[in-house]
Formats: sequence, structure tokens, C-alpha cells
Amino acid sequence: KMSVPDYMQCAEDHQTLLVVVQPVGIVPEESFFRIYKRISAVSQVNVRDSQRVLYIRYRHHYPPENNEWGDFQTHRKVVGLITITECSSAKEWPQTFEKFHLQKEMYGSTLYDSRLFVFGLQGEIAEQPRTDVAFYPSYDECETVEKRIEDFIESLFIVLESKRLDRATDKSGDKIPLLCVPFEKKDFVGLDTDSRHYKKRCQGRMRKHVGDLCLQAGMLQDSLVHYHMAVELLRSVNDFLWLGAALEGLCSASVIYHYPGGTGGKVGSRRAQGGSLSAEAGNRHRPGKDAISILFCALTSNGINADTSAEIGRAKNCLSPEDIIEKYKEAISYYGKYKNAGVIELEACVKAVRVLAMQKRSMEASEFLQNAVYINLRQLSEEEKIQRYSILSELYERIGFHRKSAFFKRIAAMQCAAPSIPEPGWRACYKLLLETLPGYSLSLDPQDFSKGTHRGWAAVQMRLLHELVYASRRMGNPALCVRHLSFLLQTMLDFLSDQEKKDVTQSLESYTAKCPGTMEVITLPDGLKLPPVPFTKLPIVKSVKLLNLPTSLRPHKMKSLLGQNVSTKSPFIYSPIIAHSRGEERNKKIDFQWVQADVCEVQLMVYNPMPFELRVENMGLLTTGVEFESLPAALSLPAESGLYPVTLVGVPQTTGQITVNGYHTSVFGVFSDCLLDNLPGVKTNGCTVEVIPALPRLQISTSLPRSAHTLQPSSGDEISTNVAVQLYNGETQQLIIKLENIGTEPLEKLEVTAKTVNTKEKLYGDFLTWNLEDTLCQFPLKPGKIATLIVNIKVKLDFSCQENLLQDLSDDGISVSGLPLSSPFRQVVKPRVETKPLNPQESSKVGDFSHVKVRE
Repeated sequence: KMSVPDYMQCAEDHQTLLVVVQPVGIVPEESFFRIYKRISAVSQVNVRDSQRVLYIRYRHHYPPENNEWGDFQTHRKVVGLITITECSSAKEWPQTFEKFHLQKEMYGSTLYDSRLFVFGLQGEIAEQPRTDVAFYPSYDECETVEKRIEDFIESLFIVLESKRLDRATDKSGDKIPLLCVPFEKKDFVGLDTDSRHYKKRCQGRMRKHVGDLCLQAGMLQDSLVHYHMAVELLRSVNDFLWLGAALEGLCSASVIYHYPGGTGGKVGSRRAQGGSLSAEAGNRHRPGKDAISILFCALTSNGINADTSAEIGRAKNCLSPEDIIEKYKEAISYYGKYKNAGVIELEACVKAVRVLAMQKRSMEASEFLQNAVYINLRQLSEEEKIQRYSILSELYERIGFHRKSAFFKRIAAMQCAAPSIPEPGWRACYKLLLETLPGYSLSLDPQDFSKGTHRGWAAVQMRLLHELVYASRRMGNPALCVRHLSFLLQTMLDFLSDQEKKDVTQSLESYTAKCPGTMEVITLPDGLKLPPVPFTKLPIVKSVKLLNLPTSLRPHKMKSLLGQNVSTKSPFIYSPIIAHSRGEERNKKIDFQWVQADVCEVQLMVYNPMPFELRVENMGLLTTGVEFESLPAALSLPAESGLYPVTLVGVPQTTGQITVNGYHTSVFGVFSDCLLDNLPGVKTNGCTVEVIPALPRLQISTSLPRSAHTLQPSSGDEISTNVAVQLYNGETQQLIIKLENIGTEPLEKLEVTAKTVNTKEKLYGDFLTWNLEDTLCQFPLKPGKIATLIVNIKVKLDFSCQENLLQDLSDDGISVSGLPLSSPFRQVVKPRVETKPLNPQESSKVGDFSHVKVRE
């Protein structure tokens, strides 16, 4: 019983000669495969003085029991043996040569020829001319290896051709031997060898065998004729096993004719080695040649002279692409009648699938694969199971069944870590699991899940991610565990139940206790890169708003309060084009400014989607443009909370344009950099603001008590305070104003002006007077220093013809208002020592003293 299937088999392998390459004695593995690669490169050889091409299939391991099926299908027969050995001295040579003969005995019944390549032996023995042994000083000095292989293949052809001619010749009167598979031999003991039925069986099997030899010898048309004759003979005697083999041979020859490039993908690709291709071989590389050119490459029985009439016979005997599949089905049904032919049946299914893949007939190919899955073979080892499921996965992938392919590759991955394996291959398991991701519409890039609708079955994807986590843990790689768990929590959050959310977060916290999650890219040994997984859903941010500075810290455009205001005018341009791009909205410049070294605030509206309290540690801002010191905050959000305002603060250290790109968090031990561009549906009024140089800060206090009434409303961008004083007509009082520099920049300028409001009567003389010389002597006012300004208040009103004036004045007495002081940082205007009251012709109740403030 053939026990080891070859899952890489394809239809064109039926025309190959099988050559086994094996080491003899102790040969370094690296050196062996170095020579093996050079030998296996000679896979096609032009037969000398012929248009035929021989195709060679090399194996470095081949089960002897499979070799016993060589009469059934000749491409399974080991016809060539190449052995590689090391021999350093003449004393070792006899023993080495004896090992070579022992190796030949293993395949002796089927071998056509053999070669021994000896490396390291020099001297008299190496100089003796031999046909079956080649001596080389070292693995680096063996330039003639390829030429030796070509000569070896030509010797195989000579034996093959003699066997073909011997068995193809009709020798009347000679008894045709009955070819058998191993399990049939006991069944034919005692049969009547003279019966017509027995003779037809012998004739049919021999015809099929000659067809195999013709196909291997490069005689495609002859093989088609012999296969057709074999099918008729074997069908008449119900020899189903060999009938299936004849049908499969017919299919293989037809596939070679219709698909010259091969059906095995990269493995089955054909390339000429050493010399020009024959006419027919050349056409194999150029599918689609018209029939006229193919006529010239037809082969006669001797394979030398072209005979155009042969093409007519070939076209008649060759199956159509549709008939090929029907014959494959029939052959497989015959194989299925014999439990000992399970490997043959399985390989036939694989060959048919490869042909159907070429024909783009995926549904029919899946039927063959489904049949292959249920073929019962012997008890396979774990390694054989892995190989079987991996090949099934590749075939499903080839016909476009990606999810089915992923299913079988996942089974192969689980097989790598089966309990029966003493040392489970978790690395191989993990690698195979990664290869299943595309089949389940799963990517390990979190950005692929932020683009819209979820693709694939979430339940299966979560199961696969859990298996990746488990395999990572068994591999001893906690960083991989954290990355895959983070990905699971971020991308599958909407599909997790409340209990699953708790379980995943608990597992994540246990892993991050040993290995915190980072934003670094993890590179796997095979080169695959795992991108970082920022927790943009823990918490979920719905809006981002940059806040203006408090009123007392806002910068204002500096104006000369004593002179004419200077306004910079610019042309107004109207455009109907409105930018809807989220990126443009992010970069939109805000109309207020931040100040260097002052604390700035950004407000986020967030909510917690988890069914438990969410602790967010080390949350801060991510910015570009200027040097920025982010002051981290810690949050504790209630379970499934609604929108919750969170204010993040920081201090710009330099000036220029600053853009808030996002925020960073630490949740469950995973550090995340969350960019606003990756947050869908986030509302913002712009994230770019100008940072101006640091400005001085002034605190003003007076010697007068505060007023209970606000006599002049604030404009919104001013800081106002009201003080009150009651004076009689003609009375004088001093107002002492203290100016303290509470900032870090010196005050360089002071301007004082006064304004009277709501006057009803005439005002005589200077109502408010001051002398700035003593005050300006203390300027520039350094940080922490205090300057004093004395303002004299003198009341002189005209009460004539005003009966209600006294009643009006009895409310708050005479109030003084409008002494705004400013200390800009970047513009110097000559200070004014004295200011005359405005509207000197009017007199009435005057506004309350207001305040002193800083202006830009």
C-alpha cells in the first residue's frame, strides 16, 4: 500500500523521470543542499540529435514502498540515483564505495543508472576515469556538476528508449506479462493465464504502461494513442484500477498539450536547461500558438522527423479541456473502489484541482478538494497532517476560496501544537495563524478598522485573535500578547459582551504588569511588522476645542491710547468655495492667541463605553510646531458615562504656530498616542493657534474702596473694577495706585488717560491730575517690583440752575472713572506726563474710577 502522498503532484509530472539525490555517510546538511540545488536546476535536457526534451523530477527523500508502484505509473518509479559523499583519504574509499552499492540496492529493481559524487578525495584513485563516479577536490571546486548531470540524464534516456521500443513492439506468439500493483499479486495466484479475459487484461495494462513510457520519452502523440487503446481494452474486462490509471494518463497527456506552461504554478513552470529548446518545447512556453505552428512540432514514433499528419491524429486523440475533467472524475471514481489506492485517488484530485484552477472553474475544483478531504488514508503523523492541511489551504487559495483556505491553514496551525507532540511547534503555529488573517478579512493594522463598516465574521476574528494571544504566550513573547490583546480590545469592542470586556481587560492588565504596551512597531522574525494600537475608544473623544486664555491673561493688540489708533487694513476677498476637508478643519487657524510660558487649555468631550469605571492615567496633549510642555492629567470616568468634559493643559516654551494633533493616554498599562486624524466624527473648531512671545503681567491696587455699583459695563475684552469716593465741591483728595509686576517680563511702558462720562453740568479746571515723572523713574519695572502713581482728584462744579443735581449726587457722591493704564511689551510710545480731562466744557456726575490694565 502506498503510504505517503505527494501533495505537490501535477498532471505534467507524468512526463518526468524521477531521480533521487541522497547523501552517503556523514555529509554536512548545508553542503548537501548546496549541491542538491545545483543538481535540481538541471530539470530539462534536450535529447542529442532529437527534437525531444526530457523532464526530470528530483527528490532528496522517497519512500521505497512508493517505488513499488512504478509499473502502475512509471513517473513514480525511481530511475536515477545520485549520491553525494565525502572521502578524505584512499583508505576510506573502499568503505565509501560499498555504501554507494548498498544505497543502490534500495531502488535496484527500478534504477536505470546511478552516479556517485565524491568530494575531498584527491590522488591516484580520483584520477582514474570512471563513468559512475565523479571526484571533486571540494564543494567550491566542482564546476562540471551540471555537465555530469546532463550526461547522466542522457544515459537514462537511452535505457528509457530501449524499454519503450522493446515493450511497444508487437511480438506475435510472445506472452505479455501481467503488470500488477503490490496488493494485487496475491489475487492473481491460480488464475487461468490462457483465458481471453486474462490476455486482454495483460494487453490493456501493457498498453497503458507503454503510454507512460512514450509520455516520459517526449512522444506526446504516441502516448495519446496508447492510452486510448488501453482504455478500450481495460474497460472491456472491467479492470477498474488500471482503467482509472489509463484515463488519468490520457488526462495528463491532454493537459500537457493544452497547458504548455504547466498547471503547478511556480513548481510546475518549465525552463530550458543547457541548449535550445526543441520545436515542441518552445511552444510549451508560448501558449496560444496557432495550429499551423503546432503542426511542425509533431513527433513521429522515432521522435526525429516532423510529420504534419501526426498532428491530425493528436488532435483527434487529445481530450478537450471539458473532457479532461470528466475523465478525471471517472478515474477518481474507479480509484475509490480500492481502499489501498487512497493515495492515488488523493493525488488525482489534487491534479484535477490544479487543472480546474487554470480553467477558472472554482466551484468544480472545490468539489474535488472536498472529496480529497474525506479520502481515508492510514494513520498520519502530525507532520503529515500539517502538510496535508497546508496544501489543501494553498489549493483553496488558488481557486479563490480564501475563507476555506484560512480554515484549513488554521487547522494546520492547531496541529503544530497538538497534545501528542512532545515539543509543540508554537512558532510554526503562530506563523500559520498569521497567514490565515487575510482569509478572515482580518488585518493587524488598526487603521483598517477605522475606515467604515466592519468586514468579516467578528466571532471568528475574535477567536483567531485569542489564538494568536495564546500562541504568543506559549512562545514566551509577552510584547506580542499585549499587542494582540490591545488590537482585540480596540477593534472588536463593539462585539464584546460586558463579561468579555472585563475578561480581556483583566488579561491585558496582567500582561502589561510584566511588559507595558508601547507605540513601537514590533518586527517579527519573518519581517512582518505589527503597527502600534492606540486606544482611541478608551475613552471615546467626540469633540476637541482649544480654549482662549482667561480674560486677565489674554493678549491685546497694542494701541496708543493717547494718539490716533492705527488700524491695518487688508483687502476683503469673497470665495464661495468652502473647505469641508477634515484635515483643513484641523489646520484652521484660530482667531485668538496663546502666550509663551502661560498655561493653555484644550477641552475634550469624552465618554466611557466600558461597563465599569475607566481609569485613564497620564493623559496629555500631542502637539507640533513649537516646544510644548504637556502637563498630564488622570481621569476616572464612570461606567458607560455620557459626554464628560476633560481639560488638558500645557505650557508652550517657544513662539510660532502650534497645532494640537491629538492626545496620549495610558489605559490598562498600554501607552497610546491618539491622533485626531484617526478619530472619525470628532468635531473641532480648528487646532492651530499662534503662540506669541511672553508678555508682562501687571497687578493694580488702589487706596480707594470698591464701588457697590458698576457704572460702566465692560466691553468683554477688558478687565474692569470700580472704586468709589465721595467729595464735596471744591474738595481735593489723592488716589494712590500701586503697580506690581507679577510676571516674568519687565514693564517698559506706562500710559495714563482719563475720560468723564454722563456729564450734566460744566466742569471747571483739571478734575484729575497726575505726574508720571516719579513713576516713570522706576521703569522698566522688573518682575516682583512695585511702582506708585499718585492721582489728584479736585472737584469744581457749577450748580447754577440745577435743582435736581444735589439729589443726583447724593447717590454715590462724585465718582471718578476711566484711568486705564497699559504696559505693552513690544512697542514703545513716549509716556505722557499729564492728561487733560476730556470734554472740559461739560460738568455733571462723572463715571466711577475703573481700572488699570495691560494692553498689547
